[in-house]
Amino acid sequence: MNIIDKIFHGLHNSRISTKIMLTYVAAFAVLIFATNLLAWGAMSYGMYHQAETSLEHSMANIRELLETIEQNRDIDVNSIRDPLTPGVVLRAVDANGEIFFDTDPRYPSINEINAGKLSNPPIWSNSSMEIAELNNAVVYCSQMKFTYRSMSMRLYFYRTIIADVLFFDRLRSILLVIALTGLIVAAASGYEVSQRILKPISEMTRTAHEIAIENMDKRLEVAPVEDELTELAKTFNSMLDRLQAGLAQQQRFVSDASHELRTPATVIRGYSDLLARWGSHDPEILKEGIEAIQSESENMQQLIEQLLFLARADQRRQPLKPEMLELSKIVNDVVNSLEIVTNNHTLELIKNDSGTIFADKVTIKQMLRIFIDNAIKYTPKGGRITVNSVRQVDKIKLSVADTGIGIAPENQKKVFDRFFRVDTSHTKREVSGTGLGLSIASWIAEQHDITIELESELGKGTTITAVIPLQPDADEFIDEPESEPMSFTATTDENEEQKNDLRFSA
Repeated sequence: MNIIDKIFHGLHNSRISTKIMLTYVAAFAVLIFATNLLAWGAMSYGMYHQAETSLEHSMANIRELLETIEQNRDIDVNSIRDPLTPGVVLRAVDANGEIFFDTDPRYPSINEINAGKLSNPPIWSNSSMEIAELNNAVVYCSQMKFTYRSMSMRLYFYRTIIADVLFFDRLRSILLVIALTGLIVAAASGYEVSQRILKPISEMTRTAHEIAIENMDKRLEVAPVEDELTELAKTFNSMLDRLQAGLAQQQRFVSDASHELRTPATVIRGYSDLLARWGSHDPEILKEGIEAIQSESENMQQLIEQLLFLARADQRRQPLKPEMLELSKIVNDVVNSLEIVTNNHTLELIKNDSGTIFADKVTIKQMLRIFIDNAIKYTPKGGRITVNSVRQVDKIKLSVADTGIGIAPENQKKVFDRFFRVDTSHTKREVSGTGLGLSIASWIAEQHDITIELESELGKGTTITAVIPLQPDADEFIDEPESEPMSFTATTDENEEQKNDLRFSA
């Protein structure tokens, strides 16, 4: 890696404040050097152009005067001075090299001027003229031949461009010092500006380092101005709010799951100890213990399966295989299967309109089964549960209504929270369950763009309605299933596992 590559690599890995300062200095350096260069060039060009113009004007006037002389007119030699522009020196030299006319005898001699001629004049000078440097001055030189009465002579024209070269050297040095001083000031200003600009980011970094799992309440200070850093701080705080809410939900989930698993584990442990002591001697204790362990094992298995479902759902790994389905057939199958095992309640399918939906068959059945099972659990013996599937223009309203204990208004929004169960103490009715069924049903509905509506009144019952969108053209959606939002890939094993799970209840 050469030096240039190392420099660029170092700049690339440097701090943002350093990059801002260097950018500020580079921009200022380009600006100040460009300004100085343009000013110097413009001043030099102006001086050269002025000398060149006066010299050309004088030569043109003298040429016109010489044409008059060639017409044999008498002319006063002193009148030759008149056409010259102020500052232009004219010398006339005969064939022998003797000066017979000179407008400024004190001007440097021709030999001195010839000795000081530059071989490489500035690019902005006139290429038809010559430039000479004499001690502390710069001179434009030009000449022309003239023949008068068979006498050949040469005319030399001189015009001073810069009378004091040392002044311009000093001026150039002064401009260079000003440029270097400006760079130093620019570097200091750039550093100060970068620190001011990045101060909020430094505060954000410090605050972010202070935030931990045990200290999620800390937030960034939001400045009163509306700029990009303020927007960044608001976005960061919003992200922390979501993280804190998710962490709190996870902590509640772990705590509630642990609490739910503790009860069956304690029961199983207690009966295991009982069987170890007395089971081999007392058949009744043996039978009671085995039945209790089986029951609690089934409850634990159901809870674990529900927890796994929600965990996969949170990680977006719960498999869905959407397809075109006839909803009326699904409703009929679920109601018939539950009607067989429902002995203490009346389960009735009132209306079942047909309609095509694009959904995952297993989870749609699971959602309906959760609604009906929940209604059965919270409806006293002899109560009535009705199912209605009513088609509208572009949707079907699938309702499950019961004559159960109802839900208090303050709890109606909580029933879809995980592990929430309606208080049944005032009804003297014990209801089993984990409080996860409606959470699962809510997730299923969300994945299928289904809206869930809840109406309930204490002591009179509850009606839960799923508003399911219909597919207007089944063939079109079968040809283009990838345009649907639920284009998940499900493995055979996961689908089989899901199909075997028919016991997700509230």
